[in-house]
Amino acid sequence: MTTQYADGKMLAEIEDGVGLITFNQPEKRNAMSVNMWHGLTEILDAFENDPGVRVVILTGAGNKAFVSGADISQFEANRADSNAQVEYDRTTSAGRARLAAFPKPVIARIRGFCLGGGLGIAMQADLRIAAEDSQFGIPAARLGIAYGWDMVSRLVSLVGHAHARTILYTGERLDAAEAGRIGLVNRVVADEDLTETVLSLARTIADNAPLSVAASKLSINQTIRPESERDLAAVRAAVATCFDSADYTEGRTAFMEKRRPKFIGR
Repeated sequence: MTTQYADGKMLAEIEDGVGLITFNQPEKRNAMSVNMWHGLTEILDAFENDPGVRVVILTGAGNKAFVSGADISQFEANRADSNAQVEYDRTTSAGRARLAAFPKPVIARIRGFCLGGGLGIAMQADLRIAAEDSQFGIPAARLGIAYGWDMVSRLVSLVGHAHARTILYTGERLDAAEAGRIGLVNRVVADEDLTETVLSLARTIADNAPLSVAASKLSINQTIRPESERDLAAVRAAVATCFDSADYTEGRTAFMEKRRPKFIGR
């Protein structure tokens, strides 16, 4: 069953442990409005609190775009100057922070345009799988704006300083092959194989022990934070939780019995 959020511009559904979030504004190439950010926050809250959701896929409606960026039609009202930009950041920051802090694995299924703020969303995902027809870029320099620390630091962590400079200074688009070469995406597949590739990956993750996967995500995220901001106590606690879990017992037992484990997330 599909649930609508943000007046139908955000869609959510769950099947076999996989939560699907769809950016549903294809007439604007799924450009993100303020209301859509609020809808994304609501969906992520629901998915985090649902133990039946073990992995999340982000995707765009139609075949033209993942997310083509922020909805520029709202710029005059919401981002006309620096003061308006501060308010825009305040109203959308909850969604950005929610996605950044989401504890379950997130996969971005990318087809078509993945630009600006849309690329920012994709970069917050744990994995990015792109169709061959995808295009990537951050056109801030062509709009006279600049992206903040979080998005720029994430870009640098993925592709390095040199490629980040090229992407930001030129504002030019990259095709999927180049995005894969520099590490902006994890994998590039044929357009017709995109959906099944992502679903297969999601199901593989969903079949693994949720506490183990969550601990791995937490640990990896800490490695890309400044050393002074790392929460190593949380990492140690997550590791201990795994070793004290029923799933650890199930994993050992299944291995000895030469069968597939059935993890329950506790």
